[in-house]
Parts: sequence; C-alpha cells; structure tokens
Amino acid sequence: MTVGLNAFILLASLLFAIGMLGVLLRKNTLLIYMSLELMLNAVNLALVAFSRYNGTMDGNLFVFFIITVAAAEVAVGLAIIVALFRKRQTVMVDQLNALSR
Repeated sequence: MTVGLNAFILLASLLFAIGMLGVLLRKNTLLIYMSLELMLNAVNLALVAFSRYNGTMDGNLFVFFIITVAAAEVAVGLAIIVALFRKRQTVMVDQLNALSR
C-alpha cells in the first residue's frame, strides 16, 4: 500500500490551518512563533510531496533553502522575543502595543 499525493496535501493543509489558527487566536508571542514555524513546515511537506509526485528534485531544493532561512529566522526571532521580555517583562501580544517606552 502506498500513500498518495492527496494524503500528503491533506496533511499539509491541516497542519497549515492549525498553524494559522494558532497565529490568529494566541496572545503569547512564543506560541505565535511556534505556529508560524508549523505553517512553514506544512509548506515544506507540500513541496516535498509535489516533488516526489513529479519525480524531480526541485521541491527538495526549495525545502533546503527554506530550512536554512528558517534557522536564521529562529535565531533572530527568539533574540527579539528575549529582548522584548527583558524590556517589558511580558511576551503577551496585547501588552506589547508600542515599540518603545
């Protein structure tokens, strides 16, 4: 039994929807950040599935670039979150309404 393209796309869209709901409904910046990463991984899954379905390596190549950029994004994003926490003593989005105080 093989898993078809539809199953991978269904899983990727489900993961993307969960990530989007997390971004829209959560107030904690760390949870929002994790939801964004979940959305990014859902796109990676879809790219790999399409690449395998078409028999090319194009999607896999894009995934390697996306993972590289995501690693830099994690470093910068977490540094910003830590800096916000040190300055404001909170990571809740509704309490971070101004950039400077």
